[in-house]
Amino acid sequence: MITLLDWIIIGIFCIALVGIVVWVVRQKQNDSADYFLGGRDATWIAIGASIFASNIGSEHLIGLAGAGASSGMATAHWEIQGWMILILGWVFVPFYSRSMVYTMPEFLERRYNKEARTILSVISLVSYVLTKVAVTVYAGGLVFQQVFGIEEIWGIDFFWIAAIGLVLVTALYTVFGGMRSVLYTSILQTPILLLGSLIILVLGFKELGGWSEMIKICGATPVNDYGNSMTDLIRSNSDASFPWLGALVGSAVIGFWYWCTDQFIVQRALSGKNQRESRRGTIFGAYLKLLPVFLFLIPGMIAFALHQKTGVFLPTLDNGIVNADAAFPTLVATLLPAGVKGLVVCGILAALMSSLASLFNSSAMLFTIDFYKRFRPETTEKKLVSIGQVATVVIVILGILWIPVMRSVGNVLYIYLQDVQSVLAPGIAAAFLLGVCWKRASAKGGMWGLISGMAIGLTRLGAKVYYSNTADAGTSLFKYLFYDLNWLFFCGWMFLFCMLVVIVVSFLTSPPSAAKIQGLVFGTATLEQRQTTRESWNKRDIIHTCIILGITAAFYIYFW
Repeated sequence: MITLLDWIIIGIFCIALVGIVVWVVRQKQNDSADYFLGGRDATWIAIGASIFASNIGSEHLIGLAGAGASSGMATAHWEIQGWMILILGWVFVPFYSRSMVYTMPEFLERRYNKEARTILSVISLVSYVLTKVAVTVYAGGLVFQQVFGIEEIWGIDFFWIAAIGLVLVTALYTVFGGMRSVLYTSILQTPILLLGSLIILVLGFKELGGWSEMIKICGATPVNDYGNSMTDLIRSNSDASFPWLGALVGSAVIGFWYWCTDQFIVQRALSGKNQRESRRGTIFGAYLKLLPVFLFLIPGMIAFALHQKTGVFLPTLDNGIVNADAAFPTLVATLLPAGVKGLVVCGILAALMSSLASLFNSSAMLFTIDFYKRFRPETTEKKLVSIGQVATVVIVILGILWIPVMRSVGNVLYIYLQDVQSVLAPGIAAAFLLGVCWKRASAKGGMWGLISGMAIGLTRLGAKVYYSNTADAGTSLFKYLFYDLNWLFFCGWMFLFCMLVVIVVSFLTSPPSAAKIQGLVFGTATLEQRQTTRESWNKRDIIHTCIILGITAAFYIYFW
């Protein structure tokens, strides 16, 4: 249970948070660049901390730790692919910076056409509201219900009190503070989250008996019929869930889409005062992104090992199956002493609030810039800020209304999210990759690449819903391709197909003019633009990049 000392620590954290937000609100934010991108004057520390804190949300506190407790090391692919933040900093930041865009759909309009912008805006907004916002809030309610050990207050389910309270507090500082509040609260939240999670890791190993004990127990637990155990990162290509080739290709496609093209992450880099700060922010973020495997996935494996030893550590679901998603909150509630529990609760609060704040700000920006401003270009900058604030409130309400649907999904929530990302990523990734790397990619090529990705993705999701609820569906080529085929292999093949669509349509249509793609594609930058980019990095940036890639390679070698 939470003690008085824990509540005092939580209270100090909240006061510090309020202090930062009040300071931010007092800063002048009269135009949309101030509100949505923090005035484009963020430093590398703020950018890197914000990238990390924005990324760490419910899919880590519940999903990643739960995945560690249920399937072991296999899901580490998605975390260790965080090195792709370096591609954002080294490759894409110069193009985004030169275009002076606010949003990723706006960049696609510059590179392709307005239809491509609209398609990406719609996909992004719908996916944010129906998945990221609602799922983060849903998971937040579950975490606090478990950690605080409270079932209800005043006859109201504590889940709803925690979930809606989390949303309202986060929405308040996002609405009034904008991007600056997201950036500067992240500087407070990130170290608290890291410290709290590190304490969980250390105390978990102490309770279990160390790293070797976890490896022994998890290594003796088979996960398939091909000789793989929970400690294997690379599994048989016949594994039903995580075949090694599919995992490498699928996680790379999803990682590229998320780290290099998703508004949710890229917006942090766009807030940098120049290319140097943005790139160094991504390098700092890549360093931080090496940590979640150890701070969340391995604690999940520790919880599994403790359950194997005691038989009673993790709670069970109504059907008698162990509730793996309860791994992280159970460790918090069970192992932490008074005071430390309060600190870790602050870390959990920090993760959920920062992730939500980034979602609210990114969603509001997409609506304001890509829809409202396009149809009312004469709108004043001050009015755009007001529209962004109203949009944030609407997104908050939609997220809350979607919670009951998310709650009904229950213990398949993480799998649902993985499926959505695996069909969302390929079309967008293909359009951006070819758009930046290939001068010949035409406006209609990029547009049809996005359309084909959206059509295939919706077909796959619809097939999963239909066949999952149909007992005697029989066999067919359609069923094999859109339902039976492993989701990671499907993601890889879908990416190749979308690339092919962009290439074929581009050759069949008129190429873009040199003026349209100037500075937006490799080989089109002016001498002055190339000089600006060259002056934005030095030997230290290369050294740190090599260190991150070396650690990533070492991780794969150790767990191969």
